[in-house]
Amino acid sequence: MRRITTAATVVTVAIVIAIGCGASNGRAEQPAQPAKAQGTQGQLWRDPPQQQAAQASVPTQTSLAPIIKQLKPAVVNISTTTVMKNPHRNLPRGQGPGGQGPGGQGGGDDFFDFFGREMPEEFRGSSLGSGFIINSDGYVLTNNHVVKDAEDIKVRLSDGREFDAKVVGADAPTDVALIRLDKAPNNLPVVTLGDSDKIEAGDFVIAIGSPFNLRESATFGIISAKDRSTVTGSPFDDFLQTDAAINSGNSGGPLFNLRGEVVGINTAIVAPQIGSGVGFAVPVNIAKQIIPQLQAGRVARGYLGVTVGDLSADLAQAFKVPESTKGAVVQNVVPNAPAAKAGVQAGDIVVGVNGKQIGTSGELTRTVAANSPGAKVTLNLLRGGQKKDVQVTVGKRPDEEALARGEFGSPQEEQEGPAAKQGANEKLGMRVLPLTPELAKEIGAEGDSGVVVAAVTPNGPAEKAGIRRGDLVIELNRQPIARVEDMVSQVQKMKPGEMALLRIRRGNTAVFLPVRVGGEEQQQKKK
Repeated sequence: MRRITTAATVVTVAIVIAIGCGASNGRAEQPAQPAKAQGTQGQLWRDPPQQQAAQASVPTQTSLAPIIKQLKPAVVNISTTTVMKNPHRNLPRGQGPGGQGPGGQGGGDDFFDFFGREMPEEFRGSSLGSGFIINSDGYVLTNNHVVKDAEDIKVRLSDGREFDAKVVGADAPTDVALIRLDKAPNNLPVVTLGDSDKIEAGDFVIAIGSPFNLRESATFGIISAKDRSTVTGSPFDDFLQTDAAINSGNSGGPLFNLRGEVVGINTAIVAPQIGSGVGFAVPVNIAKQIIPQLQAGRVARGYLGVTVGDLSADLAQAFKVPESTKGAVVQNVVPNAPAAKAGVQAGDIVVGVNGKQIGTSGELTRTVAANSPGAKVTLNLLRGGQKKDVQVTVGKRPDEEALARGEFGSPQEEQEGPAAKQGANEKLGMRVLPLTPELAKEIGAEGDSGVVVAAVTPNGPAEKAGIRRGDLVIELNRQPIARVEDMVSQVQKMKPGEMALLRIRRGNTAVFLPVRVGGEEQQQKKK
């Protein structure tokens, strides 16, 4: 499955003119007018007014130009520049990929030696995508993969105005990001966010975006299907499928219904060599669930601590429940996790959450994840064929990479003391944990001392320096690091803009990496 951001290139386009049959006279549904104010009750976006559902009908007018003209101003073109540090820049000659060191054998630096050049410190790339303005203060929704790792973001409006922008919050599991325009005027055109739960297969939709950097391109089609859950492999896949043409550069752009309401965020397409006319959009209701958390800068999801699978007809028969029963079978319960503490058992069948029916394991995951950590939910179960309700206080869901590795969250992390919490060091943009025997074995650092990088803030100082999750920090400013407290106390003494010299061990190689202490931009602004 291909994400549909496109690299910035010059494209030669062959234009094919097609003549279609005219339609009978008439009018399509009236589009919603662009909003000029923030949503009600502190809401960041604007909902459509309460109205009676329109009767199903085929558009009868000869042109969609009026509605497209109405919607275009709130759709934007996004161009980004990414900078990736060369992880081999600080290694000795021959220690890079293909050299005599960890990368392999045989002259990995020959290319640069041949031309008498040093290995570059960083690599730059650019990409293009789309987005749409949801708030007159300059908030824009787009895809996470459009702005991921972006060093520089430029947003161009349909009237030619261009603004710098910064990421407010991004969520990789749903591929949704919220960015904000710098110095945005207060009269920006704004879209209305519709209700994607109400859309049905067969409903007409319009996609607007910048495929191949062809700005303000509009295409027309239908919703081909809903609830597509196997598109990217994420447990949060729940895509709308459409045959409205979307291509590279459409990523992050809006999918409108004929009332002019956004019902989806165009995200992915089937690879062209496999087929065409198959595109996918994130339902806008998923985005609306997490916008408040994106605005706060971080998305935290609810977590039960169970492994679940769909209740097939064969399993239903084996569990002696009616074959028509829908739900998710609890395959495994993580010790000390929220579900275990509440008494959930392997073999329980979850048929509902808070009285709302659950049909699949994916639906259970998404429903629980929509709750904030600490919230109480009631699981409606079948146990031994008997109905049973269990109340669970949901925990915080670990990141998806950790879950993929089988790391379901540890009591140690949930009960971190003050020093460990300080280890989530915003100055360096990384979080560290003590080197336990288990972690040492996992990263191949048995017998070493130091602290383990547990997380790296996207686009933060540590990531820009080339530090990765799983690295072992053994020195800071030429002083040995054995405990989290050692690192915290040293970093606290440093001022924004100063350079921290970290020595990290990765595999069999130890390298020095300079990391600029965060906060320099804020300090410069104060001056």
